[in-house]
Amino acid sequence: MSDKIFVDTNILVYSVSNDKDKKKIAENILLNFDVVISPQVIGEFVAVTLRKKILESSKVVVYAKKFMQVLNVTVITAKTVSLAIDIMTKYKYSYWDSLILSAALENSCPFLYSEDLQDGQKIEDTLIIQNPFKYW
Repeated sequence: MSDKIFVDTNILVYSVSNDKDKKKIAENILLNFDVVISPQVIGEFVAVTLRKKILESSKVVVYAKKFMQVLNVTVITAKTVSLAIDIMTKYKYSYWDSLILSAALENSCPFLYSEDLQDGQKIEDTLIIQNPFKYW
């Protein structure tokens, strides 16, 4: 395994999608990095894959549980929420995006892989947002 990274929901969603190019990149990330996620990422994965009908509900459950078994799932605490509010205020991200950034920071991840946030932005001088679909 390589470096520890935090992944946003879109990485999990693409890993089960029909978009062959993005699926390959997402699978590569999940298989070759020490991946950290939060319960929020799992919840968003379930909501997105059901709402967009990417998977049947029975498969959504299977994938969600498998992700929780093989990936590092962090906890969300009052400290995480407090940091998320600070990030939201300072960087002008939504609360939910800030909560993901906060969880990544708390887990000392040098990178957050996400298609949705500002590629290349450094958060609190330690976390770099990277859009893997832009480079790979």
